[in-house]
Amino acid sequence: MQTQRVFRQVVTNPLVAVCQLTNTHDKTRNIEKAHELISKAKDHGCKMIFFPECADFIGRSKDEVLKLAESINGETMKSFRELAASNKMWISVGGFHNKKSEDILPANTHVIIDDKGQIVVQYDKLHQFNIDTPKVRLLEREFSSAGNELHSPVETPVGKIGLNICYDVRFPELSYFHRQAGADILAFPAAFTVPTGMAHWEVLLRARAIETQCYVVASAQYGKHTDTRSSYGHAMIVDPYGKVVAQCSDREGLCYAEIDLNYVKEVRQGLNMIGDRRGDLYTTYYKQKFPTKGVDGIFADKTIPAASIFYRSRLSFAFVNLHPLVPGHVLVSPNRVVQSIKDLTPAENADLFNSVQTVSNAVLEYYKVESSNVAIQNGTDAGQTVPHVHVHIIPRKHKDFGDDTDNMYKELAEHETKRPQQTPDQMAEEASIYRKLLYP
Repeated sequence: MQTQRVFRQVVTNPLVAVCQLTNTHDKTRNIEKAHELISKAKDHGCKMIFFPECADFIGRSKDEVLKLAESINGETMKSFRELAASNKMWISVGGFHNKKSEDILPANTHVIIDDKGQIVVQYDKLHQFNIDTPKVRLLEREFSSAGNELHSPVETPVGKIGLNICYDVRFPELSYFHRQAGADILAFPAAFTVPTGMAHWEVLLRARAIETQCYVVASAQYGKHTDTRSSYGHAMIVDPYGKVVAQCSDREGLCYAEIDLNYVKEVRQGLNMIGDRRGDLYTTYYKQKFPTKGVDGIFADKTIPAASIFYRSRLSFAFVNLHPLVPGHVLVSPNRVVQSIKDLTPAENADLFNSVQTVSNAVLEYYKVESSNVAIQNGTDAGQTVPHVHVHIIPRKHKDFGDDTDNMYKELAEHETKRPQQTPDQMAEEASIYRKLLYP
């Protein structure tokens, strides 16, 4: 009898390394330590290594921080990029004093570098840690600029990573944003103070993992950096069920863990926390701009060319009007084809009207006016001719419709084909003007 041999394919989950460092003002020493840890991570077969906040240096004073800060094209980031390329490893530089201009304070920037040494994404820390007590004084606003833009999770060989920095961990809305946008992993590079670290560090990280059902990767600064500043350490990795699967000891070094994306799916199938949310009763609005280039819009049964679209949010888009009442008369519509405002979800409703506010501000700024009409024709009896919710934004000037300002509504109610029609080139040119205002 012939025996049949069965071979099973062994699937290896990607391994990540998480750093714990005691950085100082000595940038040369700090990058040498980074080199050492990257070599160790490579020897362990890691696909990606995560460095903490202040991966470049920790200054002894505000003046020193401002003096040592570099641009993204400076020597420190050049060194990290070379290390990524030479070791063929992805690197998370968890916090970099990013000198963007002489006129503003440096940003605290989380940088992802791929295994070819290319910068994939930069995230500027949104939430600044400011504390001034008899025991601790640390005011980030004195030496750092806050970020003002959300970034979708970045695709990496270990999964989709949502970028955060340190104090961001205390704001669960940001973590939920990443989960909603497809994150498998949340990265929280940090330099927690010792008192807050002892009280909250692990609790916060495990909470974010449980709430989002994501891996949490938390690199950390540790020990005494200056005469007045020490960090808590305890760099760790938490799985999507909230279990700490790896943690650094009380010294500089690395901890390791596999990222099992199948386990992420398993946890989410067991507790459908996204599907079970009551979106009919509550929502969280995220102000995020999306690229408009090359992406057409759907407007009922019509296609709006990308060239005519000048703003996109997560759930809405704005475009120029084929038959404008006045210059600057533009439209904002939900991405989903919805005939009536009663059919908008709370999330769509919030997104639509926040987009209306953003677009209106830009249009009024361009035309140097302070007044506008914001109107919705909700249903055919209200004059709606296209069965897709859309908001009219109409800049207004003194007596632009005669002595009666309400004459505008009469003209709006008339069928749009009675008004002059713009050419595609005219619409594209107009959209380009507004796009420059909204995407500086």
